[in-house]
Amino acid sequence: MASYSSNLQPVRGTQDILPKENALIRRVEETAFKVARRYGFGEITTPIFEFTEVFGRTLGNTSDIVTKEMYTFEDRSGDSLTLRPEGTAGVARAFISNGLAQDIPLKLFYRGPMFRYERPQKGRRRQFRQVGVEIIGISDTQADIETISLGQHFLAELELENAITLELNTLGDTESRIAYRKRLLAYMSDYKDILSKDSLAKLDKNPLRILDSKDVGDRKIIADAPLLKDSLNDTSRRFFDDLLDGLRRLQIEFIVNDKLVRGLDYYGHTAFEFTSKNLGAQSAVLAGGRYDNLISQMGGPETPGIGWAAGVERLTLLLGQTQDSDRPISVIPVNKEMVNEAFDLANQLRRKGFSIELGYSGNLSKRLKRANKINASAVVLLGEDEASRDVGMVRDMDTGEQIEVPLERIDNYLDIYK
Repeated sequence: MASYSSNLQPVRGTQDILPKENALIRRVEETAFKVARRYGFGEITTPIFEFTEVFGRTLGNTSDIVTKEMYTFEDRSGDSLTLRPEGTAGVARAFISNGLAQDIPLKLFYRGPMFRYERPQKGRRRQFRQVGVEIIGISDTQADIETISLGQHFLAELELENAITLELNTLGDTESRIAYRKRLLAYMSDYKDILSKDSLAKLDKNPLRILDSKDVGDRKIIADAPLLKDSLNDTSRRFFDDLLDGLRRLQIEFIVNDKLVRGLDYYGHTAFEFTSKNLGAQSAVLAGGRYDNLISQMGGPETPGIGWAAGVERLTLLLGQTQDSDRPISVIPVNKEMVNEAFDLANQLRRKGFSIELGYSGNLSKRLKRANKINASAVVLLGEDEASRDVGMVRDMDTGEQIEVPLERIDNYLDIYK
């Protein structure tokens, strides 16, 4: 027989998700899905792992995710596979693989685990969950406005609207970014001798990625770097103005953050984040942007897109340890002679849609303490006297009030506790 060490722990950056946290995770994911459905989104589920090329093409072979954070391995056939570090690449691949160009516009919602080998910190794990949405096939700012509105609506449904701030910026069109890249490269080149090693490696290939650097020395250099807004052409300015007007029309509050960028080539125009001051330096809880060149870069047809993703665990930190809304009802036999009757009643109520907790042992006092511990909304007490009169004693666990209810109608009475 195998023996297990008492020190056996989960892999660093992962953890067992126990019932209380799962209740919060379920609340976040179901709320996201419910709101997305109101906006006409259908759910898509892509594989947890893809050919490594999917992420190499989309995230870029010089990105930190690809070079430092991906979980990549060879299968028995020698194919290089990678556990997905994010959701958009898989959705874009599915769009191409399934020939969905004929179905645009597409509005897709996804949820599930992602994997990144990064330093575990507050709200960030190496295995984590995301919810996300993508609108594929619409180049108009209406898609940007709707996508951001959906994100704001989702966070409001979680009652987090007072804990978050919407920050957004424009990355402009390709022409604008080329002009900005030249200005940024000229500026950064003056600091070659003091840039961090990582940023120096990005200087010639994609200087925009330097703007995401967390290195203290780099941040001082970045503070005085030229701003992308000063390189925008008229088309890009109009696009951004239309977006801002649409958000104002919907009364969605925002802050324009001139330093908010996306370093990947396929991103353009809109970039946005919902941030919170309650999560430390890594403040984003929901982030997204427009990616008009992504699908074509992967080998598909020219197809515009915009979307966002939200870290589920980070949102649960903001929600706190709230009670599960699905509170059970506890059925308790007053003595051992009533155990079978209690079991029968519990079974009947479960088949009628109730969540029922039936304690297996202990006296009446212990079972009532158990009902308190599991946050039961009500208790049904079954004693011999009640059974002889075909009634049950229902106790409201919030008020302490008790009432006798005929067993033949007890399911109707308990509906208020569903």
